[in-house]
This record gives sequence, structure tokens and C-alpha cells, in this order.
Amino acid sequence: MNVLVSLDAEGRGATLVAVLALAAALLSAVATIFARQGLRSSDPYTGAWINMIVGAVGLWVCVFVTGGVGEVSSRSLLLFTAAGLIGTIGGRLTRFLAIAKVGAAVSAAVSSLTPLIATFLAILLLGERITLPILVGTIVITFGTVLLSTSGGRLGFRPWQIVWPLISATCFGIVQIIRKMGLDDMGPVLGTSINLTAAVIAFSAMMLASGHRGIYACRGRPLIYFVFAGLAENAGVLLTIVALTLGAVSVVIPLTAAMPIFVLILSHFFLKGVEVITARVVAGTLLIVLGVCVITALAGH
Repeated sequence: MNVLVSLDAEGRGATLVAVLALAAALLSAVATIFARQGLRSSDPYTGAWINMIVGAVGLWVCVFVTGGVGEVSSRSLLLFTAAGLIGTIGGRLTRFLAIAKVGAAVSAAVSSLTPLIATFLAILLLGERITLPILVGTIVITFGTVLLSTSGGRLGFRPWQIVWPLISATCFGIVQIIRKMGLDDMGPVLGTSINLTAAVIAFSAMMLASGHRGIYACRGRPLIYFVFAGLAENAGVLLTIVALTLGAVSVVIPLTAAMPIFVLILSHFFLKGVEVITARVVAGTLLIVLGVCVITALAGH
């Protein structure tokens, strides 16, 4: 009887983890759609700026709701600050540039390479080993990326512009490695809050120093779209953190990697006349998602 109860509890736990991970992927996709709509009448710098501010405010609310700041390690403080300066500014800014230049669907697909980049950085910097799934997944992802980059002529962007989502994925991959080192002495919600706060302060200083006043001129629909994009994206980040707390990385990350598929579906309904979805884009997206799933689901095998 106890065994049956235990198995039932494990089953409910696994279902909850799957629901949380898929909800995180859906929220990230919704954020991409909102960002694309906002960029129709605003610029990527303003979008990224508002996105970071909304994220920082939302995460600090979560910190205080869940018990406050608590003890802060100086080592983790420095690491999460570095993650904000190096990764988050670059990652979020180039993500908005990517959405503006290559579109929501292609950007979402290529940006999902973050787990692959984080894996290779872990091999280089943390001494983790190369496995067969990593090699197979990398090959599949490469084919998918080539398909997307060569579809640029039909979608209205130049093949070299695929570097924007690649840079974004690389920046977020760097953030994952730095966060992994910082989480030894600090919780993920507080750490991410510090990460985003450092990014907001530095990016705001850069924008004000350069004379960029887009955040003051952003009104009406673009502002609403960017705010909702920030809320959806950071809610997705929070759900991913909760899912990783309750379940294994090899389960959570492949499910969150479904985000580009959700973007394809949502683009069909909400970006008609704005996004062009071709068979090559669909195929490239599915190959990248498959490659990420191979790497993460079979990690360590």
C-alpha cells in the first residue's frame, strides 16, 4: 500500500514538473510574440530596456514574498553581478535585435541553442566531458541552423543576420555557467534578481549616456506589448526555476526547449502579415529542438 502511495506521489510530482516546464516554454513564446508586436513601432534598445526593468521589479517582488533577501555571499554577489553585465545585457539586447532582424520564429529557434552553448562552455571551463549525445545533438542542431540561415532570402533577412540570435544564445549560455557557480552560496531567485538589477543599472547608464530617450517616448501599444513581454518572459524564468527545483534537468530543459514550436503556432494566429513561416523554417526549428532534447535528455549517457 505504501509503495502504491509513493508511486502515485511520484507520478503527480512528475506531472507537475512537466506542466511547469511546458508552461514556462509557452510563456517564453508569448513573450516573443509580444516583443515582435512592440518592435513594429519601436526599437530593440527600448524593448530590451523595458524588458529588463519589468524583470528586475518582478523578481524583487518574488524575493520579498518568499521571505526576503537573507544572507548574501560576496562571492555569489560578484558572480551574479558579472552575469548581469556580461550575459543579460548582451543576451536580452541581441534577442530583441534578432526578433527585429530575422523575425520571431527564426530568432526563437536559434536562441534555443543556449543549452548547447552552456554545455560546451561547461566542457571548456568546468571540465565536464564530451558524450555521444552531445556530438549527435550538435550535428542535428547544425543542420537546423543552416536551414534557417539559408531561408533568409524568402523571409527578408540576409544569412549573416542569423548571428544576432546566435550571439543572444551565447550570452545566455555564459549566464548559465556563471549562475551555476554563484548558486553554491545563494538561492536562484535572489541571484537572478541581482543579475537583472546589475543589468538594468548598467544598461540604463549606457542608454542615458548615449542620449537614447526611447523609453520616455514609448507610449500606447508598444509600451503595453513590451511590458507584457517582460512579465511573460520573467514568469517563464520563474517557472523554469521552480521546475528545476522539483525535477531533473534532463526532464525540464527538453520540455522548455519546445518554446520555438509554440512560437511557430502562435505566429500563425497572431503575426499574420508580419511573419512568413515556410517549410524550411518549420524543419529547421524542429531539428534544433530535437538536437537540444538529445543533448539535455541524454546528458551523462
